[in-house]
Amino acid sequence: MDAERRKVIVREIDHWRRSKLLPEHYCDFLMNLYVDDLTPKPASLLGVSATAVTNSNWKIWLFALAGIAALALSALNFNSFGLPMQIGISTLFVIICYAVAYRQFSRTPVIAYVLCGIASIAMLLLGLHIMDLSGIHTSTTYIGYLAFCSCIWLFNGLIGRMAIFQICGWLGLVGTYSWLLMQKLEHPAWFSLELSFVPVSVVLIWMAWLAHHTNKQAASVLMLVGGLVWFIPEAMTFLVDTEMSSRLIQISFTAKLVSVGVALFLLRKKWVEWVM
Repeated sequence: MDAERRKVIVREIDHWRRSKLLPEHYCDFLMNLYVDDLTPKPASLLGVSATAVTNSNWKIWLFALAGIAALALSALNFNSFGLPMQIGISTLFVIICYAVAYRQFSRTPVIAYVLCGIASIAMLLLGLHIMDLSGIHTSTTYIGYLAFCSCIWLFNGLIGRMAIFQICGWLGLVGTYSWLLMQKLEHPAWFSLELSFVPVSVVLIWMAWLAHHTNKQAASVLMLVGGLVWFIPEAMTFLVDTEMSSRLIQISFTAKLVSVGVALFLLRKKWVEWVM
């Protein structure tokens, strides 16, 4: 088949994909059949093909410009709005970003990741800003809101199979747990810290083992977070006053590091199956 005919077929398949005349995986299969090194795929920017731009309707451009204008004006006048309107605009913006990200995930993962990142950061910063405007300055409220955001990040990471958001969610929840623990232990001893975090690490790694049959990505994240939690007692000594000598901290860290290395080596045939 000559190159010119291949180009015609590739353009037609791209048209079928954009018009949803065929399912996405059928179009991918056909594209792989007819695209080779001499017949590149249609040019695109962030998953939007040049043909889609040139053939776009004026209504789409009008809608896009209206959306950008509404977003810009809302941002410029955000502080002048009343508190209920600020909450409503913030919530609507986050929901729209997440909704569009879910719709674009199978077609353009890059856009989905960017939109999820924007929504996640906006949810955290706008929430803190609104609490500050409302005169809420208690650390308990801030930590509670961080836990709420972490749950949303974790949920979206699991639904969208996005590891970075799962990691952020778990780390946010671990940070919340650490803060709550420090409220109870003003000057914790070495044994108290180890008893507070080592079981959490074991539980997370056990959850990774349970999840590896159905979701290897979630298992990888849980194993990574569990490994980080394993070393949190030593890391906490840089943030709070503890009843631990520097020598004891060094010995504890070294022993844990060696134990992790030995465990990873001896069980390498097991944990590799969890994450790969």
